[in-house]
Amino acid sequence: MSSRLHEEEPTPRTAGYYHLARAVLYREFLIFVRYPANAIGGIVISLFFFGVLFYGGQMVAGQALTDSIEGIIVGYFLWTLSVGAYSAISNDIASEVQWGTLERHVMTPFGFAPVALLKGVAKIVRTFITSTVILVAMILITGTTLELNLFTIVVVATLSIVSVLGLGLAAGGVTVLYKQIGNWLNLLQFGFIVLISAPAFELGWMRFLPLAHGSALLQRAMIDGVRLWEFSPAELGLLIAVAGGYVVLGYAVFQYATRRARRLGVLGDY
Repeated sequence: MSSRLHEEEPTPRTAGYYHLARAVLYREFLIFVRYPANAIGGIVISLFFFGVLFYGGQMVAGQALTDSIEGIIVGYFLWTLSVGAYSAISNDIASEVQWGTLERHVMTPFGFAPVALLKGVAKIVRTFITSTVILVAMILITGTTLELNLFTIVVVATLSIVSVLGLGLAAGGVTVLYKQIGNWLNLLQFGFIVLISAPAFELGWMRFLPLAHGSALLQRAMIDGVRLWEFSPAELGLLIAVAGGYVVLGYAVFQYATRRARRLGVLGDY
C-alpha cells in the first residue's frame, strides 16, 4: 500500500528562469498595487522638480527656454527612466543588506546575479509606466507637441537605459562588498544629466558612454519624428553594442564583488 502511494506522489517540477521572471514581475506588480502612495509620491516629486525647472527657467531665460523645451522634456523623460533603472538594483540590494535578507538571494539555485538582474528588469517595466505618466504631464503643462511613435520610443529608450542597468549591477556589487556607500551611489545619478546632455557637446567619443548615444537618437525620434527603421544600421548597431557592453561589464563586476564578499566573509555583515 505504501509503495502504491509512493508511486502516486507527483514529481516536483524544476523551476526555470521563466518561473523566476514571472515571480519577480508578479512581486513587482503586487508592490505597485499595494503601495500606490509610494509610486504616486515619486511622480509628484518628479513633476515638482520639472515645474521648478520649467517655470523658474521661464522667469530667468524666457524665450530661450521655450525654444529648447522639447529637448528638455525628452531629456527629463530619459533621466527619470535612467534613475529608475540604476536605482532598481543598487537601492534594492542596499535595502536587502540592511534587512539582513541578502543571503536568501545568494542561496537560490539560480544564483544571486540572475535574480538581481531580473529584479532590475521588473523595476524597469514599472519605471516605464511612471515615466510615461510624467511625460504626458510635462506635455500638458508646457503645451508642447512631440512625435510619440510608441514602438520607436520603447525600443530606443529601453536600449538606452540597459547600459544604466549595467551600471546598477556594478553599483549593487560594490554595495554588497562595502555596504555603506549610498551617498556615492546617489551622486552618480546626477552624472546621468551630463551623459544625457552629451549630444549637445558634439564629442564623438562620448557616444560610447551610457545614455549619450541613446539620448541623441531619442531626441531625433521624439522631436524630429525619425522612426526606428530610418536610423542607419551603424547608429542602431552602436546603440545595441553600448547597451550590451555595459551590461556584460556590470554583470562581471557584480559577480566579482559578490564572490569577494563571500571569500572575505562579509556578505551578511552590515
